[in-house]
Amino acid sequence: MVRDGVRCAGAHLIVDVYGGERLDDIDHIDATLRRCVEVAGATLLHVHLHHFDENGGVSGVAVLAESHISIHSWPEHQYAALDIFMCGDTQPEACVEVLREAFSASNVAVSELLRGRGI
Repeated sequence: MVRDGVRCAGAHLIVDVYGGERLDDIDHIDATLRRCVEVAGATLLHVHLHHFDENGGVSGVAVLAESHISIHSWPEHQYAALDIFMCGDTQPEACVEVLREAFSASNVAVSELLRGRGI
């Protein structure tokens, strides 16, 4: 993959969702991860999500042919942490707007790491 003129294995986005809603809704999170895969042009292999009883949070992963999208949510704090790592001909940044809209986030912070620089 070449991103911003840099050859790398893939782009890894660290995404923090603040002021989010529906972060305890496992079906909504499943649909949101699937929508992210679609808009990024990735290939979904499997989604596995776990709902925690004590706070209603959700933890899980969408496994992709191009790597993964993971989530861990703290609905009691209206916060979710996501990792979006993709290689190949994908657009991981397209997931950010899907997440912002799906969770009605007041703020979404994104950091990008280029993994395997120079390979």
